[in-house]
Amino acid sequence: MTRTGAFVLLAALVTLAAACHHARPPRQLGDALPGLTPDEAQRFAEGKKEFERTFAPETGVGPLFNADACAECHEEPVTGGPGDEVETHVAVYDAAHAFCDQLVDKGGPVIQHHATPALTAAMGIDKEPIPASATVIASRSTPGLFGFGLLDAVPDATILALADPDDRNHDGIRGRPNRSIDGRLGRFGRKAFVPSLHEFTAGAFPVEQGVTDPESPEEQSIGGLPIPPGVDPTPDPEITQQSLDRTIDFVRFLAPPPSKPLDAAGRRGKSLFASLGCAACHVPALRTGDDPVKALRYKRVYAYTDLLLHEMSPELSDICFGQATPSEFRTAPLMGLSLSTSFLHDGRAKTLDEAIRLHGGEALAARNRYASLSPRDQEAVVKFLGSL
Repeated sequence: MTRTGAFVLLAALVTLAAACHHARPPRQLGDALPGLTPDEAQRFAEGKKEFERTFAPETGVGPLFNADACAECHEEPVTGGPGDEVETHVAVYDAAHAFCDQLVDKGGPVIQHHATPALTAAMGIDKEPIPASATVIASRSTPGLFGFGLLDAVPDATILALADPDDRNHDGIRGRPNRSIDGRLGRFGRKAFVPSLHEFTAGAFPVEQGVTDPESPEEQSIGGLPIPPGVDPTPDPEITQQSLDRTIDFVRFLAPPPSKPLDAAGRRGKSLFASLGCAACHVPALRTGDDPVKALRYKRVYAYTDLLLHEMSPELSDICFGQATPSEFRTAPLMGLSLSTSFLHDGRAKTLDEAIRLHGGEALAARNRYASLSPRDQEAVVKFLGSL
């Protein structure tokens, strides 16, 4: 080999080595968003530990609770995913007077299914009683949390631009926003009542685990009654602000599920999904706005939602919440749909085909178009949805 040839070969090997060194492994389910700074990546890793932390009565769980760790419910197939737990929610709704009461003073709207041994000994209960005044008792399944930080970063103006409460374009779709008590635009929760991911995550500690934090430092009641003396041995707040912040960081920086390639049937299903009118509510992509976190800034998130409320028929009704009536639900994000084993807000549908056929209200026309497809085309739509 000539000297020139050896030099060319050496240069090629160096280039190949550099390319291999800088090549990134494929993103895996449960990974952090790409592009985080080293500090943000560290906060994500620390937050995952907080998310997986198991509490005992001596470290803060209860005295009423649904789970002793965030990851107990958000667990499949990796931390942050959906779970098989089903919660009970309650409310009072009077349609004639547009009156909605979440029964917060009586233990609502979330009813805890477990009690600590000390509470059971003191009150003789093993779960929170359902308020006698509740007019609606509903079930709720546990969603995955992948990509929620990106949804948090979508500007309010983007969501409001999709709203059409008076159906001005006459397509039968009347998406409208829900708002929190103080008037801010809601986007999280099945009823889109919670405005921010920070509040959504922080609120889960006291409501789901009975763990107080600096933002919710007081224990909740036992069906409206005070906690008996000696039942709760842990001083409040039961976690630090740093623990809370890191948990929020984990959820905020959790990446959407990796995309899956579509074959010819899946691509046909994707086209049919749009032509049936499903994308009128399940808007394929939203764009984030300006954000202090570069990994969240001006990104397109393929969540298949408009984050608005839509009428879904009386047959699917559960509780009212804020401005949402019992039959109104936020358009469920479809990213991560392939990870679920049951569907709709209460998990009643066991297949995607069944979930589509149970749609009503504003989705009735799209559902009927789906029902009129050939079996082959219906399978294509389901195959597309199963890729998300």
